Amino acid sequence: MKSRPNWPAGLFALVWLAIVVGPLLYLVTVSLRTRAEYLGKSVWEMPDALSLDNYVTVLTGGFGQYLLNNVIVTVATVAIVVLVTVPAAYAVVRNLSPFVQRGFTLLLMGLAIPAQATIIPVYLMITRMQLYDTLTAIILPTAAFALPVAMLVLVNSLRDVPRELYEAQAIDGAGPMRVLVSLVLPLARPAIMTVVVYTALNAWNGFLFPLVLTQSESSRVLTLGLWDFQGQFGTNVPALLAAVTLSVLPIFVVYLIGRRFLLSGLTAGFGK
Repeated sequence: MKSRPNWPAGLFALVWLAIVVGPLLYLVTVSLRTRAEYLGKSVWEMPDALSLDNYVTVLTGGFGQYLLNNVIVTVATVAIVVLVTVPAAYAVVRNLSPFVQRGFTLLLMGLAIPAQATIIPVYLMITRMQLYDTLTAIILPTAAFALPVAMLVLVNSLRDVPRELYEAQAIDGAGPMRVLVSLVLPLARPAIMTVVVYTALNAWNGFLFPLVLTQSESSRVLTLGLWDFQGQFGTNVPALLAAVTLSVLPIFVVYLIGRRFLLSGLTAGFGK
C-alpha cells in the first residue's frame, strides 16, 4: 500500500526549521558586519563584504581565557559525573539490598530541588572549604546537580541488559570490576554518551554558580565573559554576537557528535 505524504507534518517541520535557522542566520550574518554597516542596513541583508574584525576584537579581549576556563569546567564536570555514576548505576542494578535501593531513591529526590534553592548553603560550603573564586567552586556543585539525571539514565539503561549476560560473566570467573569493564561499559555506551552530552551542555551554559562562586577575571567562564562583553561592547552589537557565535561552536560540535545516542539513551528502560 502506497503511503500518503503527511503535509501537516511537513508544514510544521518547515515552520520549526525557520524558527531554528532564523536566529542562527541572524547571529552569523550580523557578526560578519562592521558596526557602521549594522546600523545602516537591515539586519536581514547580507553584508557587502565579509569582515572578521569583530572576531579579532573578541579574541584579543580576554575571550581565550574565558574559553579555556569553560573547557576546564566542562571536561572536569563530565569526568566526575561519568566516573561516579557508571559504577554507582551498576551497583544499583546488581545490588538489590534495601540500603542501596533507598540510597538511589534518595539521590533521585535531587531532581525536585532547583539549584537556586540551595545557592546559599552551597556558597557557605564553598567558602568554608576555601574554594571560593576558583574553578573547583564551579565544578563541584555543577557535577552534583547533574548526578540525579545521569543516574536515572544509566540505571534504566543497565536494567535493559539481560541478566543471563551477567551470569555468563560470573560463570567465566569474572569479578565485578571485570564485568563493569568488559560488559557494562560497551553495552551502556549510548547512555554514557547521553550523560556526557547532557552534562556538558549544562556545565558549558552554567551561569548561577559562576556568578555567585567566582569573582576575579582569571576564574571567569564564558557565560560571565559574555555578560562582561555586553558592557564592553554595549554599542558594538556585531562584536557581541561574534563572541556569542564563538561560544556556541564548541558545544555545538559536542552535540553533533553525540546526538545519535541521545534518544536511545534517554528512552532506555522506559519501555519495561
